[in-house]
Amino acid sequence: MSTIESITLMLALVYSTSLLYWGGKKWGALVSGALLLGATIASFFWPLLLILLGAVLVVTALGQYQPAFANAEGRPNRIREICQHFFALSMLLVGVQYAINAGMLYAGETPWLMRPDIGDAFLPIAGGIELKAILTLGLWDQNHPAAVVMLCVVLLTGLICKRAFCGWACPLGLAGEYLFKLRKRFIPAELLPPAWIDWPLRMVKYLLLAALVYLVVSMPTASLPNYLTGNYHKVADLKMAVFFMMPSMIALIGFSIIFALAAWRRQGFCRYICPYGALLGIVSFFSPFKIRRDTHHCLIETKGMSCDKCTRACPANISVHTQKNIHSDECQACMRCVSACPKKEALQFSTRNGIKLSARGLMILLFTLMFMVPLFAYVSGYWHSQTPQDIKMELIQKLDRVGH
Repeated sequence: MSTIESITLMLALVYSTSLLYWGGKKWGALVSGALLLGATIASFFWPLLLILLGAVLVVTALGQYQPAFANAEGRPNRIREICQHFFALSMLLVGVQYAINAGMLYAGETPWLMRPDIGDAFLPIAGGIELKAILTLGLWDQNHPAAVVMLCVVLLTGLICKRAFCGWACPLGLAGEYLFKLRKRFIPAELLPPAWIDWPLRMVKYLLLAALVYLVVSMPTASLPNYLTGNYHKVADLKMAVFFMMPSMIALIGFSIIFALAAWRRQGFCRYICPYGALLGIVSFFSPFKIRRDTHHCLIETKGMSCDKCTRACPANISVHTQKNIHSDECQACMRCVSACPKKEALQFSTRNGIKLSARGLMILLFTLMFMVPLFAYVSGYWHSQTPQDIKMELIQKLDRVGH
């Protein structure tokens, strides 16, 4: 596990434990802290112990000098922004670390900076193929094991807390927010498409998802071992890196369309193109947590008012004020509607039997799923790539000639 991954992991998990403690969930904090300490000790990776100690000191200092941040006080919007920027900063640091590692391999030098395995999270097709190999052959990939771990983690977040990954963790979603705000400064109009165009455009991401699923499903089971040990799979991450760092003209046109969509309407990329969003949208139907409107407290039923603040706050244009339970596949559990509601009891992110999840609770849950699962995968030996550096150094020199 690389230094950047370790620092990010420890800060997130220690912060989650502290939020449980300051939120009055002392037993939850105790269990979380014990699991974190046990996994760290079991890893026999001494830098993790030092980083754990540093993370505890940092969070303790925050609790003393910036209690509002350390205790995650405030409205849901503020808490979500902290979470989004934390993940975006983490991915930026990982990207820099990965670029340095790959650059040194290309130069024929032994990298002094370790390759961050979390980069395999950007290989969803590889993750799907690995998952198929595990389920059909009991075969675990040794070249990019983190790909299937992160695919399962993202699916798990969708299964438990809807599309919270999209609304709280995805750095592309945050970048889209900034592009949209920039466009609004120059062109204030909303520019929303009519419903008869919006619905077909929303189906594009499901078509892209279907194409990716077809690539995984159509691969013969008998060929999986050869594929997972082949040269193409060994450098799949490097090919992906080259695609982004030295894009072709077609790729540049594709990126331009994505940027234009993100600036054109809020969550444009998530709504129309992102296949991960489509996958999580399907999985989110099975989540027990949903935005639920309590008609016994809502101003519409109790006071006869025509309040629609929740609907106007929703970036996905979901008509929240006319529904009791929000089942839409576009709901990202961002809680903007909850934050906008003038009656605290009227709108909640909860289960059918009344178990409520606050913004702070949702952030703790996301941190726990997205960092504790990879930590246990690392401790169990199912995280770090076993591809030798000399093999990568050799293959990176002929990357354009490495095929399936």
